[in-house]
Amino acid sequence: MGIITVRVPDEIKKKLEKYNVNVSETVRRLLSEYLSELEMRDLAERLEALRKRLSDKINPELIADLVRQDRESY
Repeated sequence: MGIITVRVPDEIKKKLEKYNVNVSETVRRLLSEYLSELEMRDLAERLEALRKRLSDKINPELIADLVRQDRESY
C-alpha cells in the first residue's frame, strides 16, 4: 500500500481528534469515491465521443426496422 502525507491546519486536526475521526479510513474512502467519479466521467466522455463517431454511420430507422424484423421472427 502506498503512503500519502497531507498537511492540514492545526484547527482542522484538533476538530478531527475531537470527533474521533479515523482520518486514514476517511481519506481512503473519499479518495476511492472520488476516483470512481473520475472514472465514470472518463467513461461518459469516451461513450459520447463514440456516439458522435457512430451517429454519422448508423441509421436509426434501419436499426428500428432490424429490431422489428427480429421481434416478428419469434
